[in-house]
Amino acid sequence: MSEKGHPDWFATWFDSPYYHTLYKHRNCDEAGSFIDKLVNFLKPAPGARFLDLACGKGRHSVFLNKKGFDVTGVDLSPESIRQASACENEQLHFYVHDMRKLFRTNYFDYIVNLFTSFGYFEKERDEMATIRSVAKGLKPEGIFVLDFFNSRKVLKNLKAEDAITVEGITFRIRKRIENGYISKQIDFSDKGEDFHFEEKVKALSLPDFEKYFSGSGLKILHLWGSYDLAEFDPETSDRLIILAKKINTSA
Repeated sequence: MSEKGHPDWFATWFDSPYYHTLYKHRNCDEAGSFIDKLVNFLKPAPGARFLDLACGKGRHSVFLNKKGFDVTGVDLSPESIRQASACENEQLHFYVHDMRKLFRTNYFDYIVNLFTSFGYFEKERDEMATIRSVAKGLKPEGIFVLDFFNSRKVLKNLKAEDAITVEGITFRIRKRIENGYISKQIDFSDKGEDFHFEEKVKALSLPDFEKYFSGSGLKILHLWGSYDLAEFDPETSDRLIILAKKINTSA
């Protein structure tokens, strides 16, 4: 089975059970520690409204909700939302939603977009539409946190080929730089059937985000380079984590 060439590769790959198999190593302890540090820095009011944009199966949403906040998680993957919905309560809800489109207007105190859940689209206007929807969804002076990889370090250390075995499935992964994207070709076999999927993420850097944010009424306040909230270094940091405030109340 091949999904190569699908105009929205993420719509098929993220909804595949194999996506969750390959990335099952994602560390919930690390995610919880990051949320602890982020909340300690932000100091949200009790009951503050959070939107977890591209929430996946909702691990960050759940951590935020356990801290007493009103959390909404949205994701394009129906399967991820189906699994996340098992955790719903009066202050935790999940919906299938395309982040390029506005969800609610002037509603959220905080919007978070975590674990490189950005840069998937073919057209730059879609990235801009996402950031504009974020700005419109925030209350005046609301806060947006975007967590992306540090593209400069990734490009410098890109490993062309790798093989990862998870639950008896060997995923053969080939990476390359292609038209401004970091492309990952993923091939594997399971139950006698061959599969091929592709991930493509734009190698966005800080100037790209500065352009997106300033054009949408968002002002960057802080940059971090790790989930420990260490200072961002463009050469050595693993992550580019951006904290911005809505300054244009008409956005």
